[in-house]
Amino acid sequence: MSDPATELAGKVALVTGGASGIGRATARRLATAGATVAVADLADDAGRETAAELEGRFFYLDVGEPDDWRAVVASLDRELGGLDVAFLNAGVTTKETDVTALGDDQYRRIMRANVDGVVFGVRAVVPLMERRGGGAVVATASLAGLIAYSPDPVYAATKHAVVGLVRALAPQLEAKGITINAICPGLVDTPLIGEEGHALAAAANFPLITPEAIAEAVYGRVVGSETGQAFVCQAGREALSYRFGNVPGPRGEAAGRTPPDALAAAEELRKAR
Repeated sequence: MSDPATELAGKVALVTGGASGIGRATARRLATAGATVAVADLADDAGRETAAELEGRFFYLDVGEPDDWRAVVASLDRELGGLDVAFLNAGVTTKETDVTALGDDQYRRIMRANVDGVVFGVRAVVPLMERRGGGAVVATASLAGLIAYSPDPVYAATKHAVVGLVRALAPQLEAKGITINAICPGLVDTPLIGEEGHALAAAANFPLITPEAIAEAVYGRVVGSETGQAFVCQAGREALSYRFGNVPGPRGEAAGRTPPDALAAAEELRKAR
């Protein structure tokens, strides 16, 4: 039986949005398991403080900026020998219910953080993990990525994008020895939900999830073998893989035929071009 304090010994982990909330709790959890943790955030002081606490590294990182990602992975490769774990956690909300009132800057900001940050992040970290023989990627989505979340529909759209990307990438990353999963929390007690979110939860007597509970769910995905899953995290429950329904198949002559393997079909299409 492995020692929980050394299960990630010798591993290098990167946590975006690691200066506070879920990111900081997860950085601590990974460090407790023996990983060398690199904390990445826009919050310079808080990020450096967290990294110092964990005897890790801090990187100033705008997750929506490709050049920042190139600089971070180059440093990880040069100074720490590569990367084994990436928790792509940085994210924001718009706090705007009315789409007609959504500002251009609001929209660009949330897309940069919530979607670009995951796409650019995966693109940047996979080569490092592949050179190490494999690894684990976990992305923070949300319960809003699985339901019709009308209080902030654009936020919901970004989190649906994260879930879809994770599911679509799983087969090709599995071939490289890399798992990828999404964490989909309900309301978490972090600064992201703001005073209004805390007030609404209190009024409805709705329990908030602790960041430490989410960190434990992330850790489970890092050391587990599942891939391409969206794990729902709710207060008082263990993380549960969400069951997606099958889409309806074709009618007529094609009915009953086995659907083609999507990855194989894509490869055949690429060869034909």
